[in-house]
Amino acid sequence: MAAKYDFLIVGTGLFGAVSAYLLRNKGYKCLLIDKRSHIGGNVYTENVGGINVHKYGAHIFHTSNKKVWDFVNQFAEFNRYTNSPVANFKGKLYNLPFNMNTFYQMWGVKTPAEAKAKIEEQKAEYRIEEPKNLEEQAISLIGKDIYETLIKGYTQKQWGRKCTDLPAFIIKRLPVRFTFDNNYFNDKYQGIPEGGYTAMIEKMIEGCDVKLGVDYLDNKEQYDALAGKVIYTGEIDRYFNYQFGHLQYRTVSFDTERIEGTANYQGNAVVNYTDAETPFTRIIEHKHFEMFGDAIDACPDTVISREYSKEWQPGDEPYYPVNDDHNAAVYERYKALADAQDKVIFGGRLAEYKYYDMHKVIERAMEVIG
Repeated sequence: MAAKYDFLIVGTGLFGAVSAYLLRNKGYKCLLIDKRSHIGGNVYTENVGGINVHKYGAHIFHTSNKKVWDFVNQFAEFNRYTNSPVANFKGKLYNLPFNMNTFYQMWGVKTPAEAKAKIEEQKAEYRIEEPKNLEEQAISLIGKDIYETLIKGYTQKQWGRKCTDLPAFIIKRLPVRFTFDNNYFNDKYQGIPEGGYTAMIEKMIEGCDVKLGVDYLDNKEQYDALAGKVIYTGEIDRYFNYQFGHLQYRTVSFDTERIEGTANYQGNAVVNYTDAETPFTRIIEHKHFEMFGDAIDACPDTVISREYSKEWQPGDEPYYPVNDDHNAAVYERYKALADAQDKVIFGGRLAEYKYYDMHKVIERAMEVIG
């Protein structure tokens, strides 16, 4: 019996949705399936009292790739949101990323020269020539005070491991600026799609058939028979029945609360809690992603989410790959099996066991689909 579809796409997150759009434009017929009851994967947003809530954690779109920026703007108009987190350490507030505002709050210094001198003074105490772990890398980058106040507790909560047991490269992506610039990202383009990510994904997959609440691997042969090719965006180890063991992840749980009668809970979309004693890593106040100025008070309620990081267990949603030598070796064994598949294309953060920012997922889908 001839296949009904050209492509079966497993997962309706960004990789699956972008692939569906590109393939449909090439004239292919696609079926998307997802084990969740909604489209969008982890970028899914749901409307709660007029506020678009990022159900699976904050997603802020940013890129310097004009091709990617032009691509997403086909499906949504992006607002002016700029990611400028605030850190709360035992009740005292600091600006992030590390910049002149942070240095003034920490040391009272007012010029880049004073800030650099203070950092060099603290680095010199440790005489670190080649950082061997995250702690040494952080101190070499920013000095002891900022490391102990704004990095150590937060990072150990996030990863569930001591900073001395984490690889140095994790901290290298954090920006350090000697300007009064609170914009976390250096990218040229940044914003949140007006109306939320779910509406954007809906437009990407228009014209495709979609089935939700179905698990591909529970009925793999049945679904494989429906299409000539498969794009798989789920966990690569699960696809191969964990034959080399589970890949490790960190996962996140959310305590989301609608607060009636409070229009503005914390004054910022993202506040990180960097002390070790506070059990959650950060609080997200969702309305600040899309409401500015008078619009904040015009919406009388607010929605916040406290985020808790923990070790992944089977049944949890996998978020962040644990990039150590053990997991890298296990992934390479699975990748060899994936590369040998003729019918199946593996793509996205779970299928490639790689943490992707959103623009990188889109770049990757464009590369794979062409």
